[in-house]
Amino acid sequence: MQPRNLWTREELILAFNLYLKLPFGKMHKRTPEIIELAKLLGRTPSSIGMRLGNFASVDPYHQERGVGGLKGGMNQVKPIWDEFFHNQEELVFLSEQILAQKENTSIESKYQDILFDLKGLKGETVIREVKTRVNQSVFRQMVLTNYTTKCAITGIDIPELLLASHIVPWSKNENERLNPENGICLSALYDKAFDKGLIGINQNYQVILSANLKKKKETSFYQSHFASIENLKITNPIKYLPRKEFLEYHLDTIFDR
Repeated sequence: MQPRNLWTREELILAFNLYLKLPFGKMHKRTPEIIELAKLLGRTPSSIGMRLGNFASVDPYHQERGVGGLKGGMNQVKPIWDEFFHNQEELVFLSEQILAQKENTSIESKYQDILFDLKGLKGETVIREVKTRVNQSVFRQMVLTNYTTKCAITGIDIPELLLASHIVPWSKNENERLNPENGICLSALYDKAFDKGLIGINQNYQVILSANLKKKKETSFYQSHFASIENLKITNPIKYLPRKEFLEYHLDTIFDR
């Protein structure tokens, strides 16, 4: 039996799961989500907070801005970090499976609100669909956290009206599906407009409008919902900026120039 102070791979994966969902400023022992994970693992909130600090120390975002995190345990967490960036879909789904097990439930029960219509599916089909939907749900949590649960264009902060918009569509790049740099938090109208190429975001993070949309300049809805956002700079996320190569892809292949 190993000493209690050594962290198992499962525990490190669960800490990483939480790291992806929490803003940097909440990675301390008083945060409810940290207290909850500590109870599940039989550890102290302080130890969970320290592990999250270890993940921050290997996060390129924090390295680039000169925030060191807690380097003492970085060698333990770096393999998990590296594994995630080479296999995001597998590790995120695995972390949710482990979390459900620790909570004495199943992933199907935990996510029944987004899986309720899969009862007729069987075999590999249902496994694939469950994994896709759970991963999309986690991606949504990561992106909304990154934008403090506010639309990056309007500032709307009602979660029910917000979506985690993929810059490069889910179907076009498997490797970047769960990369928070590939997501922007948008309210429903602008999510759909972005998805259909009616609006784009340039490399200065400004909203641009398509030629087809501008044909509607004389309408009241254009004046109400689009005229005011042209050239508007989107809200800065708290952690991961949209990657410029992803924005370029959207402008080149989806945006209606």
